[in-house]
Amino acid sequence: MGHGPSSDWSFDRASSFKTRVGIWMFLLYAIIYAGFIIVNTFDPQIMGSDIGGYNLAILYGFGLIVFALMLAFVYNATCTAAEEELNGPTPDLIKEEEETD
Repeated sequence: MGHGPSSDWSFDRASSFKTRVGIWMFLLYAIIYAGFIIVNTFDPQIMGSDIGGYNLAILYGFGLIVFALMLAFVYNATCTAAEEELNGPTPDLIKEEEETD
């Protein structure tokens, strides 16, 4: 079963930028998650308090999930823009532009 030729994965000039962004986002998430753990460890009654018919633990937990998804989308958009800027156009895009000329 043929899948065609492999793609060219040349040097990624944006890799150091992507690494820095990923580390900062991880640290931000880890701090917020650590807050969740610390509150649950030292004063779990706070997590049982009602806010809008739900307890704080449920809202905080869902907030962590939503925040992680938001970070993923921001990381993807930021790193895609950095790749396009630092690595230049992809070979496929160059071929398409040459064919239309």
